[in-house]
Amino acid sequence: MLQTGSMRHFHLLLVLSWFLSIRSSYELPFAQTHALLQLRTYLENPTSLEVWGNYYGDFCNISPSARMSIECEDNSVTELKIMGDKPVNVKQFNGLAIPNQTLSESFSIDSFVTTLVRLSSLRVLSLVSLGIWGPLPDKIHRLSLLEILDLSSNFLYGTIPQKISTMVKLHTLTINANYFNSTIPDWFDSLSHLRALSLNSNRLKGSFPSSLCKIKTLTDISLSHNDLSGKLPDLSTLTGLHVLNLGDNHLDSELPLMPKSAVTVLLSKNSFSGKIPKQFGELVQLQHLDLSSNNLSGIPPSPLFSLPNIRFMNLASNTLSGSLPNKLTCGSKLGYVDISSNKLLGELPSCLAGTSDRRVVKYGGNCLTVDSQGSQHQTRGSYCKQPSVKKFQAVKIGVAVVCITGLVLILVLLVFGVFFCRKRCHLRKTHGQDALLKTVRDNSAAGVSSELLASARFISHAMKIGAQANPVCRVFSIEELKEATKDFHESTYMGEGSMGKLYKGKLENGPYVAIRSLSPSKKCSIQTLKGRLDLLSKLHHPNLVSLLGHCIDGGGQDHSNTLKLHLVYEYIPNGNYRAHLSEFSPEKALKWSDRLAILIGVAKAVHFLHSGVIPGCFRNQLKTNNILLDEHHIPKLSDYGMSLIREEIEKLEANGESPIACQKTSVEDDVYNFGFILFESLVGTIASEKGEEYFLTEKASFGSQDGRRKIVDPIVLTTCSQESLSIAVSITTKCISPEPSCRPSFEDVLWNLQYAAQVQATADADQKSDST
Repeated sequence: MLQTGSMRHFHLLLVLSWFLSIRSSYELPFAQTHALLQLRTYLENPTSLEVWGNYYGDFCNISPSARMSIECEDNSVTELKIMGDKPVNVKQFNGLAIPNQTLSESFSIDSFVTTLVRLSSLRVLSLVSLGIWGPLPDKIHRLSLLEILDLSSNFLYGTIPQKISTMVKLHTLTINANYFNSTIPDWFDSLSHLRALSLNSNRLKGSFPSSLCKIKTLTDISLSHNDLSGKLPDLSTLTGLHVLNLGDNHLDSELPLMPKSAVTVLLSKNSFSGKIPKQFGELVQLQHLDLSSNNLSGIPPSPLFSLPNIRFMNLASNTLSGSLPNKLTCGSKLGYVDISSNKLLGELPSCLAGTSDRRVVKYGGNCLTVDSQGSQHQTRGSYCKQPSVKKFQAVKIGVAVVCITGLVLILVLLVFGVFFCRKRCHLRKTHGQDALLKTVRDNSAAGVSSELLASARFISHAMKIGAQANPVCRVFSIEELKEATKDFHESTYMGEGSMGKLYKGKLENGPYVAIRSLSPSKKCSIQTLKGRLDLLSKLHHPNLVSLLGHCIDGGGQDHSNTLKLHLVYEYIPNGNYRAHLSEFSPEKALKWSDRLAILIGVAKAVHFLHSGVIPGCFRNQLKTNNILLDEHHIPKLSDYGMSLIREEIEKLEANGESPIACQKTSVEDDVYNFGFILFESLVGTIASEKGEEYFLTEKASFGSQDGRRKIVDPIVLTTCSQESLSIAVSITTKCISPEPSCRPSFEDVLWNLQYAAQVQATADADQKSDST
């Protein structure tokens, strides 16, 4: 027996030693660790690499941050990302070191790259804003396995090495905001897997590289802010191209045909001439179009304005002429249009003149006939054709005849109108009162006070047209929900919040759903509860998680102490906003424009809850983990309207008080809480962890660029314009004002966010580097 035990002990030691040997074989070799430490020395110990100085473990296990990450496979570094704090903001660079901007005079880019290529298994390399300066050596091509190369915001100059053409695995090449000043190379077709090429904000010369037209995999071409000239070739063969950014160059051809896959086309500040091709009106995927500051002429194609996805259109500062059609239609998503500084004539079409949908339209500096009180001045230059004297006189006579005829008809109608109005007015008034009282009676079961319904100023247009069309809330049986969740098995459990436990379920022959289970702690009126649930189920908005139905278990009588309530919602698969804000990977982290789009969607949903329905729904549990993102990153607000069924309202009703009054005075609560969503979007999840105290402590930091650099999320800082950021900071500060009366309305919040997004879209279109 002793011998057997010894044998077992021996085998255990043998297995353990084997396991340890396997583990150690996957540790990063000393050569690669030494290379990483040498790179840190060459980069003069940037703050993003401070953690390396006191780290003695395996570098493959080092915790990533927003400014540094290392990934390994087997025993090699496969991904290295380092972001410094040396933005390119100098107007002149002569190829020599600049104190506090570049790395020091002793820096040798040749030695740096020699060390770098020792990490021969690298597939992803990102070295951004590190002050690296000098001509990029040819030996960079020795990183033959590279798939992503990003050397943006440094001080590299000279020629883009021809040897890069041998790096056939490259699918993303990004060298923005440097000082390359040679002719742009035309060997890109050697990179047969290339998907994204971004060389913005350099000093590259020559014509658009025709070799790009041979790469069918391309989705993104960005060559803005260079000195490219000549003709732009037909790009329609690039059937997968989504982004074309060639703004601020010297291209001077007519506009070519675009691929139907185009989503963003930015061609401003060139010398393009001729008419805008009619084919542009067929680009159904197009969202952003900037053709401003060119020499384009003629009338813009009418279908361009009604494209189903168009959001931003800038045609300013061209020589567009003629009259836009009076019946011009605008796409429902079109939020910004600039046709200013052209030679357009006639009336401004109604879809561009209206402001009810918050569409921003700039049309000053044309020859348009607009209200003289309008704020957008129209030019009266020689090119603005004025009608001849004879035509003017004829028009005057015609107008006079029409006016006289109209006056006669109006007088006749007034005589008859007064007669009939007296007879029908009393009947109409009586009929209207009866109808309103019927509406109050029909809706009182929904838990809505008759005083509110009888007040016309609270009845929204949305409710008037939709009240009869919406179905009642579906009632599920407890057996259906048990089957959907495997009897609420722990494998379907998704978490627990302030409003009960959440389960994921699969309805029979139906979709996945999210089921929230509540256990009311007080007796409640089931009739009132059903009415309010029915009201919640009628709240339909693209940015709300839909309430599909409910199940009241144990509610056989009107009052029950054992009541169990299950709310059945649509299932949103892509996690919550807070989790996405916590993402450290620069590829997966949400850029500022993405965050703005999400914030705007949520703001629209809350504005709808406040003013689009009766009674308005306030105190809507606004926080980042209640904002869910679907597979297209469209935000959906969950847990809204819970104030209608919370026990606080039941207590108020028990005391004979109206819940509506409470809700109306609580509108500022949603504004305040949304302010913290804005704050978290700006600075990261630390805002939700530390709360109001952190905001009050760091509030002063918002006042300066240095302060913002200290507190704002680096992903935001590197992807936002200062103006857009300032707008967001301002509205955030107002929302979190300690005085409710100083907080903005949600309409103001939404408008400011949309304005910030438009400013950001313009900045993205211009792609101005800090060096200019």
